[in-house]
Amino acid sequence: MDSTTAPQPAGGMGASWGAFLKSIASFNGDLSSLTAPPFILSSTSLTEFSSYWCEHPSVFAAPAKETDAAKRALLVLKWFLTTLKQQYASRSEQYGNEKKPLNPFLGELFLGKWEDNAGTTELISEQVSHHPPATAYNITNIPSGVRLEGYNAQKASFSKTINIKQIGHAVLTVPVPSSEEHDTFLITLPALHIEGLIFGSPFIELEGSSYITSSTGFTAKIDYSGKGWLSGKKNSFTAVLYATGKEKDVLFNVSGQWTKTFEIHSGPTKHNSKDNLLETWDPAESPASQLIVAPLEKQHPLESRRAWAKVADAIAQGDLDRVSQEKGKIENAQREMRVKERAEGRTWQRRYFTARNDSADPVLTSLGPAVSLAQDGDADKTGGLWRFDAAKAEAAHNEPALSDEDAGKLARELLGQ
Repeated sequence: MDSTTAPQPAGGMGASWGAFLKSIASFNGDLSSLTAPPFILSSTSLTEFSSYWCEHPSVFAAPAKETDAAKRALLVLKWFLTTLKQQYASRSEQYGNEKKPLNPFLGELFLGKWEDNAGTTELISEQVSHHPPATAYNITNIPSGVRLEGYNAQKASFSKTINIKQIGHAVLTVPVPSSEEHDTFLITLPALHIEGLIFGSPFIELEGSSYITSSTGFTAKIDYSGKGWLSGKKNSFTAVLYATGKEKDVLFNVSGQWTKTFEIHSGPTKHNSKDNLLETWDPAESPASQLIVAPLEKQHPLESRRAWAKVADAIAQGDLDRVSQEKGKIENAQREMRVKERAEGRTWQRRYFTARNDSADPVLTSLGPAVSLAQDGDADKTGGLWRFDAAKAEAAHNEPALSDEDAGKLARELLGQ
């Protein structure tokens, strides 16, 4: 199973669903290496999931307007919490309707932008590793200069349900108003598990804790809890913000449901009242900005929606044989390319990202200890410690558009199309 979604059986697929559950229950090792049957596939590739970090660009860019470091950290925490619904809840807004996303191929791209009252915000997402699978991303709000970069992989296992440990991290860089300084935030990723599997109506529940820590000395801790047997609500959380190392001296607290509403209060939770309520966030009142993606015919052959177009069409038509056939073309071409690369003594060149080959990443060195992140970024589990490469991005931007002939040749060679 890959990343943040689980499958749902299609109508009349009860027997197939039962067989699939038995297969994962008896599978030894990382479930991400298990091939999922066509009937539970989504037509969306995991490279698209990077866009869920920024469906509210104005909230993403807001910290760049705040001069107070503690309040800036609170705005970053608010932004992070607003991303959770789309990152981990059903894309169809219906619980129990999750499907398994398509496994990206090495070099797969997803490019887009948002145009709204926050100006232009650009997204670059690239599959930088296939074994182990890892996706890297870079999101920049042009007017404010706020930038997020990160990468993630997953390790999935089965014990009564599917448990997914997310590996990787994100780094948010926020320009400090009226100065040449930047405030850097290191963000860890929550663990999750799948509820409702046995009933064939799976949905995601986050668990444990995740952290955001800043270079100006503030840390947020988010604790996740789901609905228990007797009490509680789905997708519940509490969060506190404090000066790093002083967790008991709470400056702000946030609580609610990450799929619905949450409240931000000043001070510790025990003092919450309408008098110290700073803000209430309701996603129903804050619609997401529309991501703009180039038309298929203008996309690079390796961009997700163009590369997977025939598979997506077959899924939409319910033609499971054609799903397997078209999906197999891409997978076989990719395997053949890896064999060819090994024979020629070369490796696939990433288009926008570079793996650091040392263990002295400045962000992880300075901020990693506060949130228990290894200084190597768990590079052995993600194919590298991936960072956005501005020089590569500029070179890619300046490349002339591929001719139809060259695009077709690339699609045949790398995708079997």
